[in-house]
Amino acid sequence: MTTPEPVFLQLGPKPDEKGLIVREGVRTTYPDEVRERLTQDADHIIARYPQARSALLPLLHLVQAEDGCITPAGVDFCADQLQLTGAEVTAVATFYSMYRRTPTGDYHVGVCTNTLCAVMGGDAIFAELKKHLGIGNGETTADGTVTLEHIECNAACDFAPVVMVNWEFFDNQTPESATRIVDDLRAGKQVTPTRGAPLCTFRETARILAGFPDERPGAIATEPGDATLAGLRIAQERGMHAPPAPTAAAEPTSEKEA
Repeated sequence: MTTPEPVFLQLGPKPDEKGLIVREGVRTTYPDEVRERLTQDADHIIARYPQARSALLPLLHLVQAEDGCITPAGVDFCADQLQLTGAEVTAVATFYSMYRRTPTGDYHVGVCTNTLCAVMGGDAIFAELKKHLGIGNGETTADGTVTLEHIECNAACDFAPVVMVNWEFFDNQTPESATRIVDDLRAGKQVTPTRGAPLCTFRETARILAGFPDERPGAIATEPGDATLAGLRIAQERGMHAPPAPTAAAEPTSEKEA
């Protein structure tokens, strides 16, 4: 019997893979005045949590608001503030898709391509926007206004297919309506989501996600739409109710029953 040849695996991304946090020309340190300003914001965020390391997610949004994506400077800043290693911060930053690893335009246009949205036309929307903008997934237009990306389900299946701009909903989209949205964004026109607050820039959105006040009108006043309430309405019309909760099993009264 011959001894099998060993197999060696090269771990980690390839040097030319898109989305590397450490890459040529990326910001590696913050100037003193920027670091001082961010430290004041970080102190405000960290004070909310019993354990400082619990503030990592909002701190990553904070540095993303500064740089437009996660940079080595941002990773080091979060690590210093929370007494973590750069590896620990990077592991979190690369796990969640809302943390961008490449520069992001003023408007992050996300097209849901999960099952229901795809079936209802999400794939066609994404293909048309790539063609219309002349960019691929995760890329930004030359003028820096729009970054296009296919995104995972955002729990809006009742309004499929859905496009999100800086995480605000644009429901029941078509290739034509989505194209108008990106054209208006690039032209500097006011674009209003189907529901939710008026659009702000990607960096402003990141700061809101870090936990700072969202002062946009209608930011917390959105009510569920008709499609969301359709099942409840039908249940009420037909007198349907959820089954009662099961009662707890009686405790055994004897060793034999046990």
